[in-house]
Amino acid sequence: MDRLRERLSQAKNEVEFEAIAREAQLNRWHQHAKFCSLCGGGLEQHPEVVIARQCIQCQHIHYPAISPCIIVLITRGTQCLLAHASKYPAGRYSTLAGFIEPGESAEQAVQREVKEEVGIDVCNIRYINSQAWPFPHSLMLGYFADYASGEIKPDGVEILDARWFEYHQLPDLPPEYSISRQLIRRFCNQHETIV
Repeated sequence: MDRLRERLSQAKNEVEFEAIAREAQLNRWHQHAKFCSLCGGGLEQHPEVVIARQCIQCQHIHYPAISPCIIVLITRGTQCLLAHASKYPAGRYSTLAGFIEPGESAEQAVQREVKEEVGIDVCNIRYINSQAWPFPHSLMLGYFADYASGEIKPDGVEILDARWFEYHQLPDLPPEYSISRQLIRRFCNQHETIV
């Protein structure tokens, strides 16, 4: 995973970033998609569909799993909340993210993840854009949310530190073409236009 993160951080442009992410997701799926989840039979490459495998016993067609996730930039005026996760290099801060749970809307996941990870409440949740993310096979749904109430309290497990940053005084950020960086850039651009 560290090598994949390194490759993504060195992508020359968004097209290369997306190609690396797609390749990683499909390679991982092909490594793990060996047996049919319905009958236990072996899977082989589908004869016509490139991203599908077919059971040699029951003929059921299997496609790569995609796990929906949210990623959110929380804002408070000219500030945004960024967090240092346990898996990040020293000094790196990013937006908050998490998987959407069964029976939960993406907006509900935003509220829950933010509360669980940093202890605050958010409002005015709005969808911005999405991005395939190969850790391991996610579709990140990007949001902005406004701070509503509460004091920042990192969970100490996933999130080790979180704080407010002015849009013009940001720490080390994720790779240029990541959705996290896109959300942060969009927020900063909005404020540079106003100021």
